[in-house]
Amino acid sequence: MKLGIVGLPNVGKSTLFNALTNAGAESANYPFCTIEPNVGVVTVPDKRLDYLAEMHHPVKYTPAVIEFVDIAGLVKGASKGEGLGNQFLGNIREVDAILHVIRCFEDDNIIHVDGKIDPMRDLETINLELIFSDMEIVERRIDRTKKALRGDKKYAAELDLLERVYGVLEAGKSARTMNLTEDERTILADTPLLTLKPVIYVANVSEDYAAKEPTDLPAYIALKRFAEEEHSEVIPICCQIEAEIAELGAEEKAMFLSDLGIEESGLDRLIKASYSLLGLISFLTAGPDECRAWTIRRGTKAPKAAGKIHSDIERGFIRAEVVAFDDLQKYGSMNAVKEAGALRSEGKDYVMQDGDVVYFRFNV
Repeated sequence: MKLGIVGLPNVGKSTLFNALTNAGAESANYPFCTIEPNVGVVTVPDKRLDYLAEMHHPVKYTPAVIEFVDIAGLVKGASKGEGLGNQFLGNIREVDAILHVIRCFEDDNIIHVDGKIDPMRDLETINLELIFSDMEIVERRIDRTKKALRGDKKYAAELDLLERVYGVLEAGKSARTMNLTEDERTILADTPLLTLKPVIYVANVSEDYAAKEPTDLPAYIALKRFAEEEHSEVIPICCQIEAEIAELGAEEKAMFLSDLGIEESGLDRLIKASYSLLGLISFLTAGPDECRAWTIRRGTKAPKAAGKIHSDIERGFIRAEVVAFDDLQKYGSMNAVKEAGALRSEGKDYVMQDGDVVYFRFNV
């Protein structure tokens, strides 16, 4: 699962990517320093897995991971090919969700591509380029669907949906503002709409807001109001401070955060929010050999989850022995969990929950 980091040039995308991945992507004070998308795999912070590791002292510790792609800065006219726009839009099309970085800080030493800081204008610039690109795609599909409709009336519902989507885009709104049914989403599944992808807006703020929410910052308030209208989330982050924190060791990092008066870094919050945005959860397995977080989609049933470990376990699935992590932490050991009757035996129809600690019984 991939998240693409997008935004105008010089808003802090590569700084954020470097902080997330420590991958050392080039970060320079001019547009298009990132031409090919940089890719980094990031571990998902999980204190539950840390707890299990302290309990079992395993040989291997394997957290969940997600992938971030640093996509070069878009500019006005990208949908028409400006600034290598078609290539960049193609890169966005290949990711599952978007982190849209918006600059909310002043710094005379860092050039802004439009000359001055205006977060809502920047947001509109990017969104309109994605909307224009989607309009072209939807328009072409409408033409194909109209031709198909002449021979088969079953395409009427599809045409109606596409025309409604086009109307929303034409009004300057993203497709994700629509309340689509599952059937409608299925119809659109093979139409790679950029504005239908889930998004998190990252407000790149100054150091003054590294340890507090910028509720007195007009740009942030306006951004949050916009995001709420399209059912998206805004996370304020000082990308420069986060990049500095990311270079510290575990103990130094803990001291730094303590000095700032915060429990977890902005990056940790962002990674967790990104994992959730993709519709992902983790179930956990634990023992002396390995403590591991396994990534599954929300709503996955037990046999399919077992298949993440090995296809034989899914094929020969008998039952899942499950304890909620909170119960394991409450009782302190698996023996105490069993004595308390908190260990459950679940069958093939059980829908896995985030934080389930599981042992699968199977026979092949």
